[in-house]
Amino acid sequence: FDLVLSDFVIKNIENFPQNSLLDLISVQNTGAAFSILQDARVFLICFSVAAILWIVFYTIKSIEKSSTLTLFWVSMLVSGIFCNLYERIALGYVRDFFKLNFVNFPVFNISDIFINVSVFAIIIIKQNFSKNNEADN
Repeated sequence: FDLVLSDFVIKNIENFPQNSLLDLISVQNTGAAFSILQDARVFLICFSVAAILWIVFYTIKSIEKSSTLTLFWVSMLVSGIFCNLYERIALGYVRDFFKLNFVNFPVFNISDIFINVSVFAIIIIKQNFSKNNEADN
């Protein structure tokens, strides 16, 4: 979904109306979040592969204790990391295109949304799980 939608947005970017909340622009990001580690492609590829492998290993190891909701958010996280990884390998950069006009914030893409929202959701789920376990003990 992410890669197809990113292709569509980038190919049709001039057809989208600009407004005071959100602009669609094309940015080739050779770094990571907030443009850190610019031009560190090999490191970012290795880090992404390691992150995916660790997440998959940890998920398999704890699958019996994981809820369907947690597995959904973990799959969103891996999907976001994988799509950015794919673009970094195939293109040499990540295509960012969402620009928020009402706040000073870096340009981002759908994978970034998947990663950030899923990490936030997993943290909330894990905190609630820990609180429920403490209440049961």
